[in-house]
Amino acid sequence: MSPIELQMQGSYLLPLLVVSPFFGIALLTLVPEKRDSLARNVSLFSSLLSFAISLVLLKQYDATTSAFQFGFDAPWLDTFGASFTFGIDGISLWLIVLTTFLTTLVLFASPSIHEKKRAYLSCLLLLEVGMLGTFVALDGLSFYLFWELMLVPMYFLIGIWGGSRKIYAALKFVLYTAFGSLLMLVAMVYLAWTHNQQFGSYSFFLGDWMRLALSDGQELSLYAAFALAFAIKIPLFPLHTWLPDAHVEAPTGGSVILAGVLLKMGLYGLIRFGVPVFPNAVVETAWVLGFLGVVGIVYGALVAWVQTDIKKLVAYSSVSHLGFCVLGFAAMNLQGLQGSVLQMINHGVSTAALFFIVGVLYDRKHTREISNYGGVVSVMPKFAFVYLVFTLSSIGLPLTNGFVGEFLILLGAFKFDWVLAAFAVSGVVLGAMYMLSLYRRVMFGPIDEDKNGDLSDLNLREGIVFAPLLVLVFVIGLFPQTILSDLEPASKKTIEYITPSKRASAAVDKGDTTSSPETLQTVDAKKNPRGLNS
Repeated sequence: MSPIELQMQGSYLLPLLVVSPFFGIALLTLVPEKRDSLARNVSLFSSLLSFAISLVLLKQYDATTSAFQFGFDAPWLDTFGASFTFGIDGISLWLIVLTTFLTTLVLFASPSIHEKKRAYLSCLLLLEVGMLGTFVALDGLSFYLFWELMLVPMYFLIGIWGGSRKIYAALKFVLYTAFGSLLMLVAMVYLAWTHNQQFGSYSFFLGDWMRLALSDGQELSLYAAFALAFAIKIPLFPLHTWLPDAHVEAPTGGSVILAGVLLKMGLYGLIRFGVPVFPNAVVETAWVLGFLGVVGIVYGALVAWVQTDIKKLVAYSSVSHLGFCVLGFAAMNLQGLQGSVLQMINHGVSTAALFFIVGVLYDRKHTREISNYGGVVSVMPKFAFVYLVFTLSSIGLPLTNGFVGEFLILLGAFKFDWVLAAFAVSGVVLGAMYMLSLYRRVMFGPIDEDKNGDLSDLNLREGIVFAPLLVLVFVIGLFPQTILSDLEPASKKTIEYITPSKRASAAVDKGDTTSSPETLQTVDAKKNPRGLNS
């Protein structure tokens, strides 16, 4: 039987969630060429539908179990053991809500895009399909399908609606991520082939991969292939160089989705596939991953401090913030893992808001150079307040969302390795320095009427975009248990995969399944190869 418990109740919700953005894409093809307002409303309705489904999932989710819920299983390539097997736990649940929420905000804020509006909206919806599919997939091949699907619309978002170096940035983004993804695909095929050798049938199902008996060398090599693909996506130092270029050249909507959701895919992949399939390799390489995370924390903060471009500064801040998430994952204790996932959500809220803020300034002045601003608070007081809140959230001020995630990560990190944790603390200090310095220079720098006389304060549409983000900053900061209670069962289950007793038990089980040809295929496996619960 599969070690994964997949509950099939409400099985229609996840496929409906994934395909709902396709409805918007189909309807956009019927919208006349110059009806930009109608096109935006159609895409917004489609995204609101996805958001509504994610809220239904949130309401119906059972936080008392670590089982994957809302299971769905449909055949795809039966000969090779691939299917569309969907299911979510508390970790994927909140990342799905974040995805649908941010996509809706980006589509609502899309009037700043005037060129090829329908294509832009279609790319955002297709990107949403890829992101949602990645978070719900429990089959390796379908996970890879959605993982690669995300590259296509993001390439066009950067390459068509980007800045002056958009082609360079788009190609660099694709080449980096595609290289790592191809190695991951090779590893996936090898796992399916190994399953055929040990159990007599090909399978890409995560639960079947967890039953494989792999040697230490095999496990480490295969994990390295997966980890490289995920590390590029995070991005983990020193594989981060594509990120600043992509952020600087991407349109505001592209940067919001890239920072808010796409960067979380790498860590999610490590949690979802790395830990349960390669537990021994995860333990053996945890310190290396934690060390690289800490280097990313300090390096990203120092490089952000010396930037002269606002957007590039925020981009490097993501390298630093995601370094904290990597450190929490590497700690592999409850505090570290919960803090890591919570901080991914917090980063999605705060940094997405900061890119919206950069977009507001750029729409008015068409420049991102810090030196071109000063004394903005005198002409944009509402904007100054909003900017201040998200700055404080980004640096982890107590009572804001950023504080809880960083606190849990550091608590878990001190249990894991106090030296790494001590260096990570410096990233908190450096983060406050570069973010507050940026705020001071833009908001309270030398006032120049020639520079800022034409700046106007937030309009109604921009206020509606920022309002829910502001609410989330304080709701998560004051009531983090709302999210942590859903994360706890899934986090505990993930940690169980790497505890010594569990690994020893799993090794015995794997040895039993391969001890004789007669046990390669049990009667139960023939009847129900994926161990799905009806």
